[in-house]
Amino acid sequence: MEIPKTHPRYESLMKREKIIEALDKGILAKAGLIAHGRGETFDYLIGEKTTPIALEAIKAASALLVLAENPVISVNGNTVALAIDEVVELAKELNGKIEVNLFYRTKEREIAIKKAFEEKFKEDIETGKIKILGIDDANKKIPNLDSLRGKVSEEGIFSADVVLVPLEDGDRVEALVNMGKKVISIDLNPLSRTARKSTVTIVDELTRALPLLIKYVREFKNKDREELLKIIDNFDNLKNLKEMINYIAERLKNLSLEEL
Repeated sequence: MEIPKTHPRYESLMKREKIIEALDKGILAKAGLIAHGRGETFDYLIGEKTTPIALEAIKAASALLVLAENPVISVNGNTVALAIDEVVELAKELNGKIEVNLFYRTKEREIAIKKAFEEKFKEDIETGKIKILGIDDANKKIPNLDSLRGKVSEEGIFSADVVLVPLEDGDRVEALVNMGKKVISIDLNPLSRTARKSTVTIVDELTRALPLLIKYVREFKNKDREELLKIIDNFDNLKNLKEMINYIAERLKNLSLEEL
């Protein structure tokens, strides 16, 4: 579909087109369409911008990733559809590990996602700059997680100390935290179990948050360990979520007073 750049909802409509294209290619499960729409709703509530509250979480997340010994970026169909370039760029700033982890897991979807990475980043894969895990090597199981999300790579999520979960996934986040891992989530819904159970929750839209994560990871590589630990220690995830909920409530109150 040709969408004119002058359209007031151009960016949002382009993301929808990417989601539809991913569905057609077999990358996305049908339920992914619902998940995207739910995220759009919350993005309206926060004003479709990165708030100072979200930026605090992004900085804490960046510090965690830089200090991590074995960070892993977990991806699902929606993440691949919307932000495959940014995921790879961030992975290359870390240890290159990207793990495919799906709730609606089929061999066809795994192959489609693997193909999406190989078509765009063949050289990076061949030279070892990035590793695509979780497809042929999902030989471990997350304890107390009965869904197919529990199948993970030993080299990736199973042995990771920090896992970045770009989109909502509450049961797995809780199980990973119970394993002793630090979990960073990007979730537009501050009320979700994902948001409440994560170590650091970034309440922001995926394609806005990832470039900022990349920026701060690069910047924080030049900071000493004590500085980064201070950033992490000063961050309180539940306090940050409460501030975001209050931000949304105050914004809606102000909008209700405006002339429509």
